[in-house]
Amino acid sequence: MGRAFQNRKESMAKTSDQKAKVYSKYGREIYVCAKSGGIDPNGNLALRSLIERAKKDQVPTHVIDKAIDKAKGGGGEDFDTARYEGFGPGNTMVIVDCLSDNPNRTFGDVRTCFNKVKCKIGSQGSVSHMFDHSAIFVFAGTDEEAVLEALMLADVDVTDIELEDGKVTVFAPHTDYSKAKTALTDAFGDIEFEVDEIQFVAQNTTEIQGEEVEQFDRFLDLLNDLDDVQRVYHNAEY
Repeated sequence: MGRAFQNRKESMAKTSDQKAKVYSKYGREIYVCAKSGGIDPNGNLALRSLIERAKKDQVPTHVIDKAIDKAKGGGGEDFDTARYEGFGPGNTMVIVDCLSDNPNRTFGDVRTCFNKVKCKIGSQGSVSHMFDHSAIFVFAGTDEEAVLEALMLADVDVTDIELEDGKVTVFAPHTDYSKAKTALTDAFGDIEFEVDEIQFVAQNTTEIQGEEVEQFDRFLDLLNDLDDVQRVYHNAEY
């Protein structure tokens, strides 16, 4: 699988408005995760992973606590997951994951982003069949055989394991996320994961260059500026 997986674009926000947008996206995701899977991070591995990721992105503790307290109250907004697919600049393939309290508005906003770069949003399944929905873990290590053995003993359907520059990368089906993470922490103790999340991994990449790069970057900025957009996955290779 190589290094084809596309990590979410992680960058330090330059203005207070950008920071507020990042905090809002995390707050919404933490709220939904806690409301659906429980507010205790020890019993909700997805929530614990999300909180750890938020802290790495320097999201303030009060933002995290507020989202969990909101979920604890049981009320609040009802957000639904929404996934949109299509072809971006340079005939790239794009998947946009959203959390929305108004699907009609969100669809219209995402479609406008496609239209602004003269591309079209597709139907469900139009590009996702060219991605693998994978749990990905990256952590320091030197023995991929020991990692594979621990995962196999836990009956994890391992897709791939890589060892490079003192880091182990594990790919598994997204449905095995909790099982894989539990197996790794049980076998190797308190691991500090560099990557610990579920992503869409492109099976093939599409090279873009020249004006396509500028258009694609503009496209990503338009999408990431939408409050409802949580993650954008693509197969573009610069």
